[in-house]
Amino acid sequence: MSFPTTERPPDSPSQGALATVFCAAPELGLLAFTGPDAEAFLQGQLSNDLKELQRGAVQLSSYNSAKGRLLATLLIWRDGSESFRALVAAGLAEPLRKRLSMYVLRSKLTITDVSPVQALFGVAGPRATLAVRAACGPAPDPGQVLVGETATVVGLPDGRMVIVAPVAFAESLRNQLAAEATAVPTQVWRWLGIRAGIPVIGAATQDLFVLQTANLDLLAGVSFQKGCYPGQEIVARTQYLGRLKERMHLFHVDGPPPPPATKIYSALFGDQACGMVVDAAPAPDGGVDLLAILQLSALAGPLQLGAPDGPALAPLPLPYSLPAPVAPTRPKL
Repeated sequence: MSFPTTERPPDSPSQGALATVFCAAPELGLLAFTGPDAEAFLQGQLSNDLKELQRGAVQLSSYNSAKGRLLATLLIWRDGSESFRALVAAGLAEPLRKRLSMYVLRSKLTITDVSPVQALFGVAGPRATLAVRAACGPAPDPGQVLVGETATVVGLPDGRMVIVAPVAFAESLRNQLAAEATAVPTQVWRWLGIRAGIPVIGAATQDLFVLQTANLDLLAGVSFQKGCYPGQEIVARTQYLGRLKERMHLFHVDGPPPPPATKIYSALFGDQACGMVVDAAPAPDGGVDLLAILQLSALAGPLQLGAPDGPALAPLPLPYSLPAPVAPTRPKL
């Protein structure tokens, strides 16, 4: 797969810096939470602290099962005095709305999947700010959001931006973005998120991972000081008493992109899988880059994708540091 690139820098070992790009419908859905009890409800459901979320900021969070396993990752922001919006994997928006609605009970809020009536555009690259300004006005810094009259621009923590606007403005936005950026398929957007080390939980990877194994504790996606939420006891026990045996890492492999939840093998584990793919996308220089959660002890040996004799995985550095494994804390009796 050939990606649009800028002029190759001198002595650059790669194809050069990725050009400014945009894609429509970047595999994301949009949920709206509206009502006087919206904050209290979400505070009791999500892993991060909504009370710490300031107006104009974006928060990474997660929704978990009672067993502490990830059911969805969310990017959430305040859309008004009594409303929030959240970006989730496109295939999870409606199922997540239905699941959360089961727990509303007497709380005064409505949960709506507004994906069908909103156009989403992902923008990235060295001139992304200029492209967004040309299309809809000011552009936010990473981790910030600008809510306008006709469009909202979300600055993702890794520097990418998402434009959210009513579908009536979709064609106009697309034309304005095309004047400053190159249209690309959603695979490019996915690849950028993978290289940033940002996990997106989809239908295939639901209920498989505790949030720390997906590095959400390193990405400010959880609060260990807030009150209860589904899975909180497991998450807290893992943090303070357990020994984390798995972490998410970045790899490159030759061949086509494997689907999420593809198993990973190591000679150290024989025929037993030692990990699983979170997400994968074609890389600009060929092959595939992928995020995978695997047993830390498996890193000592070669890793194969899909089968014990499958293609070899080559490790790549994440843009953030992983902590050294620590021994579990044993409470004194």
